[in-house]
Amino acid sequence: MLDKEILTNVLKKAISSGGEYAEIFVENKRSTIIHLEDCKIEKVISGTDYGLGIRLIHNNRSSYAYSNDLSKKSLLDIASGVSKAVSEKASDSVINLKKKHPSTYFDIKLLPEDIPIEKKISIVRKADTIARGFDTRIRQVSITYSDFIQKVQIATTEGIITEDERIHTLTVVHVIASDNGIFQTGYESTGGFIGFELFDEVNIEELSLKAAKRAILMLTAKKAPGGRMPVVISSEAGGTMIHEAIGHGLEADLVQQGLSVYSKKKGQQIASSLITVIDDSTIQKKRGSYRFDDEGIYSQHTVLVERGILKNYMYDRLTALKDGVPSTGNGRRQSYQYRPIPRMTNTFIAPGNAHPEEIVKSIDYGLFVKKMGGGQVNTITGDFVFDVQEGYLIKKGKVDDPVRGATLAGNGPEVLKSIDMVGSDLGFSIGTCGKDSQGVPVSDAMPTVRIPEMVVGGEVY
Repeated sequence: MLDKEILTNVLKKAISSGGEYAEIFVENKRSTIIHLEDCKIEKVISGTDYGLGIRLIHNNRSSYAYSNDLSKKSLLDIASGVSKAVSEKASDSVINLKKKHPSTYFDIKLLPEDIPIEKKISIVRKADTIARGFDTRIRQVSITYSDFIQKVQIATTEGIITEDERIHTLTVVHVIASDNGIFQTGYESTGGFIGFELFDEVNIEELSLKAAKRAILMLTAKKAPGGRMPVVISSEAGGTMIHEAIGHGLEADLVQQGLSVYSKKKGQQIASSLITVIDDSTIQKKRGSYRFDDEGIYSQHTVLVERGILKNYMYDRLTALKDGVPSTGNGRRQSYQYRPIPRMTNTFIAPGNAHPEEIVKSIDYGLFVKKMGGGQVNTITGDFVFDVQEGYLIKKGKVDDPVRGATLAGNGPEVLKSIDMVGSDLGFSIGTCGKDSQGVPVSDAMPTVRIPEMVVGGEVY
């Protein structure tokens, strides 16, 4: 990390020709990736990426440059280049940097970098052996283990220096089964802001077996019926729907550009009164958590929707400046090579009061979604389509036959307004969210919910 004198001089140079705000983002990231496929360790990658980005905000716009050359001359040259985006009267800014201490703490018990590579490889091999041994119809197993330690330092013309250390450990199991020309997949992942103690809390054999069982189960399942019907989405399904159907639409940059169905709707009812949506980057061990965001703002618990009423958007500094509001601590970037933009962290629907079993019992005939697949949404209209990785028919209040090939189609605001039962449970899923060619770690969650009617894509009988 850089000393205070260099940071101060670089900030002064960046803002020397004008502008409202400048920042320096320094990153040192050490990572390890192990990938196994076809019973072979295909790659083991370990390395360090070290660099710096400088941003200047002026007239509600930003200029950005980055480099992995952290010599004093290089840093001043980069700052000088950024400053040329503004041609105002030169100013001699007084910047007195003071360290800002975190208000959220994360307890890491086993640093991944202290664990021998052989032990990490053994985790991967164990998962592969369990999945392949479950059934002869398992054709392909892919296992990925990864960990990283990301140290960041952020200095701004507001006079603050913040430092954060983010430690993540992750494993992904992907299984493909086939029989009689039919192919099905099973996918499971685990990880977050946690050290190697992850594998004391999660049994990798059980995780791998779960993925294998799902692939085989869906291989023998009947094709899902299509049409309009009630849908129950289990808390086990993960929060894909909330992430896509509303999460992206509440990111302030899309809102301000008119690219969100939720633009100009603050204070209005956009969901059922049973729905409260929260984005919280302070939660222990979750993949979207941190002490400070990538602009030096404290991690926060932000209520986005309260009992169906839109209360807030997710802001970074630039979008907050445009709206004249404080940042919500959602300024995130993939690395020093990217400028920060508003991003989700750990986003979820708060649990309700209904017992999950009672929700299922309330349905005479419908679809039970136990595991969501991928999805996509048009943030302008709110229309979405999601794959169902594991689904079942509900018959007379009971989860019945498994079905494959189901999709869910709908409109975010309409579906959220129609939810009439919200479970008392809550289940998280993890992922890497892509936006503007950047990927950042996130998690999302939902309780079990009942949607009285949705369009289910499947076979029409």
